[in-house]
Amino acid sequence: MASRKAIERHADALARGYHRWPTLGLGRPPALGDARWTADLILSVWLQAETGRLPENGLEYRVGDSGGGFDALDFAFPPKETWLPANAPIDTSIPLNRRPYDPRITVPVPWYGAGMSFGSISEQVMLARAKAVTEWGTFVSSGEGGYPASLSSYRDHVITQIATGMFGVREETILWSPIVEFKYAQGAKPGLGGHLLGDKNTMSVATMREVVPWVSLFSPFPFHSVYSVEDHKKHVDWVKSINPDVLVSVKVSTPTDIDMVAVGSYHAGAHILQVDGAYGGSGAAPEIAKKNIAMPIELALPRVHRFLEAEGVRDQLVLMASGGVRTADDVAKAVALGADGCVLGTTELIALGCTRCANCERGRGCPFGLTTTDPELSLLVDPDRGAERLSRLYAAFQIRLREILRQLGLDSIRALRGRTDLLTFHEQR
Repeated sequence: MASRKAIERHADALARGYHRWPTLGLGRPPALGDARWTADLILSVWLQAETGRLPENGLEYRVGDSGGGFDALDFAFPPKETWLPANAPIDTSIPLNRRPYDPRITVPVPWYGAGMSFGSISEQVMLARAKAVTEWGTFVSSGEGGYPASLSSYRDHVITQIATGMFGVREETILWSPIVEFKYAQGAKPGLGGHLLGDKNTMSVATMREVVPWVSLFSPFPFHSVYSVEDHKKHVDWVKSINPDVLVSVKVSTPTDIDMVAVGSYHAGAHILQVDGAYGGSGAAPEIAKKNIAMPIELALPRVHRFLEAEGVRDQLVLMASGGVRTADDVAKAVALGADGCVLGTTELIALGCTRCANCERGRGCPFGLTTTDPELSLLVDPDRGAERLSRLYAAFQIRLREILRQLGLDSIRALRGRTDLLTFHEQR
């Protein structure tokens, strides 16, 4: 492994090279990022995963260049004399269950890993993520398609996802899991189920999903057994009948009636509502879906938060935000808009080497062995090394989150929830 100084020199060189492009009249660096995931953000996430610290070489690690979404929001920090002392203890933990009489689960950081299924990513990436969250005491979702036997050692920190295709859903994984997640919809492609094209449906993936290999898999939309809140409650009751101690999470996109969806999930018995906004998803989403996406997450969160408050049930449902959460600043902004915490997906892949080349849907399209189940390419990811990188990314995120809270004069991430008064808006940075 390269020394820390060598790593920092390499990142500095990358940053200097990037910042020289405009002066050379060449515009942005080719094939590295876009307006939301700028070259700076990609490099800064990579550097945080290497060092466990925030960049000190001039890289922008807080926002992208989209001009909208979280990039259009800033914190209105009060005068320095109101900041907490540098050594003040600041709590970043959140509960994942606010209902009475169910298991108490608290995570030390306000995030866990998003569902990325075996088939969409490699077993090695799944294992790296499971190792990292186990070390930190948080969770990662299996995604659609079950999870390989190698993850069973970490099952106390793996969320079992049940999606519309029911791929890989087994009673044993529901019994193992502390949390079961129903994926009803996702923000990157609302109104569409999951897609796994034929060249990614390898023999190992097909065995796990109990399907014919090398055939494209398209999950239906919606669950054909769920067309109402009453049907939704039957889903929750089904899982609880198998495992009475399990917490139930519900992943939904952001339709215009997302507030009614939220209160319906509460009355169905859900513990966690994951609201998945428009900016998430990988390069594997169909083009038609990318151009007809759901409500932006920054609009949905305050709407859901305020409606649940008006209904008197906000403190009984955990609200998690996903769909384009890239940085620690994004996490803090999502909480200020009304979320309890966030769900991280693409950020973790970038920490492992993703450059946003958008070849995720092809069997051998990922040059870094991340979004592939090809037996040779997958070996590019060492699960132990990957877990170390993710763990250091979490550490850097926690440092930045505590810095934001300290400057806002807050000693807990829970005190930031719904504090839209601490945010300012600007049209273009």
